[in-house]
Amino acid sequence: MTSPSPAALSDLKTALGPSGWTEDAAEIAPWLTEWRNRWTGHTPLMLKPATTAEVASVVEICARHGVAITTQGGNTGLVGGQIAYGEVLLTTRRLRAVRDVTPLDDAMTVEAGVTLLEAQQLAAKADRFFPLSLAAEGSATIGGVISTNAGGTAVLRYGMMRDLVLGIEAVMPDGRVFEGLKRLRKDNTGYDLKQLLIGAEGTLGVVTAATLKLFPIMRSRATAVVGLASAHSAVQLLARAKAETGGGVEAFELMKRIGVEFALRHVPGVREPLESIQPWYVLIELTSGEPGAAEAGMERILTAAFEEDLITDAAIAQNETQVRDFWKLREEQSAAQKPEGGGWKHDVSVPVSRIADFLDEATAAVERFEPGARVSAFGHVGDGNMHYDILCPPGGDLKAFLGRWEEGSQVVHDIVARYEGSISAEHGLGRLKTGEARRYKTSVEIETMQAIRRAIDPGRIMNPAILF
Repeated sequence: MTSPSPAALSDLKTALGPSGWTEDAAEIAPWLTEWRNRWTGHTPLMLKPATTAEVASVVEICARHGVAITTQGGNTGLVGGQIAYGEVLLTTRRLRAVRDVTPLDDAMTVEAGVTLLEAQQLAAKADRFFPLSLAAEGSATIGGVISTNAGGTAVLRYGMMRDLVLGIEAVMPDGRVFEGLKRLRKDNTGYDLKQLLIGAEGTLGVVTAATLKLFPIMRSRATAVVGLASAHSAVQLLARAKAETGGGVEAFELMKRIGVEFALRHVPGVREPLESIQPWYVLIELTSGEPGAAEAGMERILTAAFEEDLITDAAIAQNETQVRDFWKLREEQSAAQKPEGGGWKHDVSVPVSRIADFLDEATAAVERFEPGARVSAFGHVGDGNMHYDILCPPGGDLKAFLGRWEEGSQVVHDIVARYEGSISAEHGLGRLKTGEARRYKTSVEIETMQAIRRAIDPGRIMNPAILF
C-alpha cells in the first residue's frame, strides 16, 4: 500500500472539516505508541469523525484512492493491532452518542467511542448490569472491545464480548453502512453478519455503534481471596464452587505468588491479601439475585474447601473497600511487572481441566530454556485463559532476553497447541501474533479467512498488516 496522495489527503480533510482531522505531531503522538511501548508507528493524518456518516464518507474516499486505514478506539490493545504504520489513523473516540437504553429489552445502543466504564454506568442507571469488565475499562472503547472480542473477568458467567452483542452498525470497506443494530435475541435468517465483525480487529470494517445485552443487577455479592498450595487445587475448588452455586460464580481469578509480590512492591495501596504467604491465590466472586445468598454460599464453599484441604487460608471481604483492594491486587498484575523489566507475554487458553497441567509443564520447559527466568502466571481459571508472562532473570541482559521472545514463545505455544488450546485467548493476533498464528492454524482455517476478507475488502485497505 503506497502513501496517500496529496489529492486523497485533501479529500479526507474536506470531508471532515477543520475539527475532524489533525496533522499535529504532538496531538497524534500518544496514539502511535501502545501501552507496553513495543510498537511506535507513524501516520500522515489522524481522522476524527464524529458521526457514522462522516466515517462512511472518509472510508469511501480511502477506498476510491486506495488509502489504507488503521482504526483505533482507546489504544488499550496489547498486540499492536491498533498502531498505524503509514496508514491513515481513524479514531472512533468522537462517536459518543447514547442512542437507546431499553430496560424491558435488557438492551442499550451506544456508539463506538463510549468507554466500557461509561457503558457500565449507563446500564446501572437503568437498573441493569453490563458485565464486561477489565483493567482498562476507563479508556477502552465499545468499538475496540468488540473488534478484539474482549473477555475480562466475568466470562465464566456471561461470556466474551461476542456473547454480549445483539446488533452492530459498521462502515464496510467500500463506505457503505451495514445497518445491523437490533435488539432481537433470536433472528434465524441466514449468516449472522455481525459475528464476522466481532473479533476481526478492524480488518472487515469500522464498527460505529452496537446494541449490547444487559442483565439484572444481582442483589447479593460475596468476594474472597483464598490461598492454595497448587493450581491443581484451584481447578478442584472451581468445580466445587460451580456445583455449590448452580452457576453463581462470576469471577475466579488465579494469581501466582510472584505476581502478588510485584504488586506489593510497585503498586501503591496494595496490601497482603492474607495473613499467611501462599504459593497461589484465587480471587472468587459469587453473585445471586437473592439477598444474602451469595454470602451464605461463600461461607459453605470455603468451609468445605478447608475440610478437604483444597485451601490453606482465606479472607472474605467485609466491605466495599476490601472488595476494591482484592480486585486491585488482581487488576494490577500486568502493571506491576513493568518496573521489573521486560518480559515475554502470553495470552493463552487451554481446557479448564488442563490448566494446572499446562502451568506445570510450561514452567518446567521455560526453566530449561531460560534458567533463572521468572514466571508470573495469572488469569481467568473459569474460562481457561491464563496470562503466562516470563520476565528477565534479575540482573540479566534484558536486550538479549527480549531478543529470544519469539523462540521462547514457541516453547510455550507448542505446549498450548498440544493441549488443544489457543495462542490468543482474548487480546487478538495483531502485529504480535499474526505471523505466528500460521504455525497453529490449519490451511482450511487460513484460506477460509482469506476468502472472507477478499470478498469484503478486495483492496485490503482495512488494517492491512493484521490477520491473514
